[in-house]
Order: sequence, then structure tokens, then C-alpha cells
Amino acid sequence: MTYCEYINTITGDQLSLHKEYHDNHYGYPIENDNELFERLMLEINQAGLNWILILKKQHNFRKAFDNYDIDKVASYGEKEAQRLMNDPGIIRNRLKINSAIENAKIILKIRNETGSFRKWLDFHSEKINSLEEWTKLFKSTFRFTGGEIVNEFLISTGYLPGAHSPECPVYERIRKLKQIR
Repeated sequence: MTYCEYINTITGDQLSLHKEYHDNHYGYPIENDNELFERLMLEINQAGLNWILILKKQHNFRKAFDNYDIDKVASYGEKEAQRLMNDPGIIRNRLKINSAIENAKIILKIRNETGSFRKWLDFHSEKINSLEEWTKLFKSTFRFTGGEIVNEFLISTGYLPGAHSPECPVYERIRKLKQIR
């Protein structure tokens, strides 16, 4: 079976983590706002680090951020931010932690205005044709979102192409899902 070139280069204990993400998450459309928020926060936390570290800590992030419940994270204050800074299971970067809290508040506003984060993304996907436009929108809306973070978030959630090569069996599964959606 031919997989994406990147997966074919991974060996050892990292392969199972990458393959699980590749086969079951990367590039798939996400309907749930909390899951979209989680993916955005994982991409933000990956900035300057490697993806395997994020995959290894993914469970810890979910636990630390109340399963990425947007309402709960948006209500975090200094006490919760300090708790997160002291949590060795996650990336303890104050800017990234603060961006999670602020981005949750922003998504709450988006939800109030459009019904959901997903609907906001869907609405903009009909109008935006380039990564540059997406990046501009994200940088003006969210915290800690540069071009690479926006690119990976949009590819990983199926809004931009490029998650899988056409020869990869996952490519066809995602294509069929998008037709149903």
C-alpha cells in the first residue's frame, strides 16, 4: 500500500503515533467546535517544536485544557494559567497558554455571531482562495497564528488541500467524506 511520502520515512516507535494521526485525523473534516479548537491549539503549541512531541503530549493537553471545552477554557483566569504553567505534561509557554485562553474567548464570540466556529470557517472558505488571505484573516482574528500555523491547521482540518497524496488510501476516504458533507 502506498502512503504519503512522509509516513514512509518514519520508523520505530514514532511510526505508530504518526500513522494513527495520518490515517484517522489529518485532513479529515471536523464538525465539532471543541475538536477544531483542539486542532488549532495543537498547531499553535507545535510552533518551534516537532510534531511528534505534540502527538506524545496530546492526551496531556486534553486533560489540562478540560477536553478543549471552549466555554471552560474561555473562563480560565490567572489561577488556571498558572496551573497550566506548572503542568510538565504540556508545553509550558506563557504565550501559548494565554493564546489558548484568548482564542477560546474569540471562538465564543464567533459562535455567538455565526452559530459555530465550523460555520465561520465554512463561510470564509467560500470566499477565501489563498493561504495569504486565510493568514491575514487568522492573524486579525486569533492570537499566535502565523502563516505556518494557519496553513497546517487548514490542511489538517480539510479546508486546504495537501494533507495526502492522491496515491495514499486516506486521500480517497477523505474525498468521499467531503462529497457527503
